[in-house]
Amino acid sequence: MTQIPPLALTQIPPLALTQIPPLALTMGDPAGIGTEITLKAWLNRSSTTTPFFTLSDADHITATAQSLGLPVPLQIIQSPQQAAGVFDKALPVLHRPLNTPAILGQPNTENAGQIIGSIEAAVDFTRQGLASAVVTNPIAKDVLYAAGFKFPGHTEFLAHLSGPDVTPVMMLACDKLRVVLATVHVSILNAVKSLNADTIYEISRITHAALKRDFAIADPTLVVAGLNPHAGESGTMGREEIDIIIPAIERLRKAGINATGPFPPDTLFTEKALPTYDACVCMYHDQGLIPLKALDFKGAVNATLGLDFVRTSPDHGTAFDIAGSGQKLGLASELSLMAALSMATDMAQARAQARAQARAKA
Repeated sequence: MTQIPPLALTQIPPLALTQIPPLALTMGDPAGIGTEITLKAWLNRSSTTTPFFTLSDADHITATAQSLGLPVPLQIIQSPQQAAGVFDKALPVLHRPLNTPAILGQPNTENAGQIIGSIEAAVDFTRQGLASAVVTNPIAKDVLYAAGFKFPGHTEFLAHLSGPDVTPVMMLACDKLRVVLATVHVSILNAVKSLNADTIYEISRITHAALKRDFAIADPTLVVAGLNPHAGESGTMGREEIDIIIPAIERLRKAGINATGPFPPDTLFTEKALPTYDACVCMYHDQGLIPLKALDFKGAVNATLGLDFVRTSPDHGTAFDIAGSGQKLGLASELSLMAALSMATDMAQARAQARAQARAKA
């Protein structure tokens, strides 16, 4: 079986590194930690960091930088094409003024329209080819719900923006592990009730295609977790493996996808098991996220597969409770955002390389 390749720029041949536009980084909720980690990500950039620009309120960014003592110069740009030219010396900002000044730690529904608009603009730029990927700062869904937002969350909204009949798949990843979820933000009871072979098959199929297209893995290996203890123990501890999961795996294998399982989840995330597969299909939220966050809490990334554009995000929320509370020290970690920016670069470069290879063969 194949080992999980490192999520690093070395995955892509150097020729592709100069071919992608900048990354579009959304505002997120301005009352959360998104602005702080954006500033810190720019401060910790390196010579290999793909330029990114943020679609946010320049005055709010300036005020946040000053309150936290972060020496980040800003440069307002008029288009994504200008980002690369200023990135080395200043954080590029496509200015999107807020309706009302944001107060860190105090979310305000009056800015919901600007939060949503930042996402829509980032997607538009990326679909037009002016940005190479969308990287989203955290949002608070209840803030948006109060303003009439009709989607369960970021993932479903992005799928809507990607086009009709899009099935988004949530992947959580760090350097050692990638997991996808057959059920996401539902109770354990409803996760079991809603589990079915068609969903497992479709999520696995989309994941397999994304591993090839977005991660440049020629022949991906998927493992599928069981639902019950000991993966059901031949039906003595539950029949979901026999009735639902195994039929889905058999269908995947008939489609030419290297999928195996179901395996007991308590053996899938050991040091010995991790290098033997490229992604693990998990049956419910915590089955995948507990091992992932135990392995790399600060460096985990959320990526949405199945879209017609690349999207990644830090794997944490708005953290209103610590937003701005550290004053000049700052408590929010930028590591997950930096990992999201790096993964977005890898995925965008993989797509660019695949397009170049297809053109060369034509």
